[in-house]
Amino acid sequence: MIKVNLLPHRQIKRAERQREFGLMASLVAIAAAAILFVSWSYIHSKIQTQQTRNQRLQDEMVRLDKEIAVIGSLKEQIKHVLERKQIVEGLQSDRNQAVLILDELARQLPEGVFLKSVKQLGEDIELKGVADTNARVATLVHNLSGSPMMHNPNLVEIRANTNALSIKEYEFVLRVSLKRETPNEDPTKQKPAPAKG
Repeated sequence: MIKVNLLPHRQIKRAERQREFGLMASLVAIAAAAILFVSWSYIHSKIQTQQTRNQRLQDEMVRLDKEIAVIGSLKEQIKHVLERKQIVEGLQSDRNQAVLILDELARQLPEGVFLKSVKQLGEDIELKGVADTNARVATLVHNLSGSPMMHNPNLVEIRANTNALSIKEYEFVLRVSLKRETPNEDPTKQKPAPAKG
């Protein structure tokens, strides 16, 4: 019987398998390293892209904050301009008021009443004057209560005095309120009478 020694053949096969295993292991390691590198590169690029977006958003937020501050200051300026405009419009509308008040007082002043001073206190007018009788002061109060420009006359004080000529006179202090007109209302114009039939 012939004896065949298969030991070298088995060793060669085993060595081949080990080489194949080493080669496969190295290929798997290279593939794993490549996958890891590609994954890391992809994730790193995504992170950089997101950081760029975040930085852009922060820059825009800073710019918008500056614009909001500018808008706030513009609103304040607009508010001040509107307040000034209202003051100017008020002055424009009240420009003729002193003349109209003096004209109305001259119309409503009864005979025998003389004014010493006329002072405007906001919406009120303070009249100081002298009358020869109490009835003249009462007539003045009555006339002012029916005035188209004034209302609510209030007699603050009345005092009987004797002047240097030994004539008895009555000094008085009277306050009356001004009527505020609506822009379309003209105190000189009267409402038309309703049509008949």
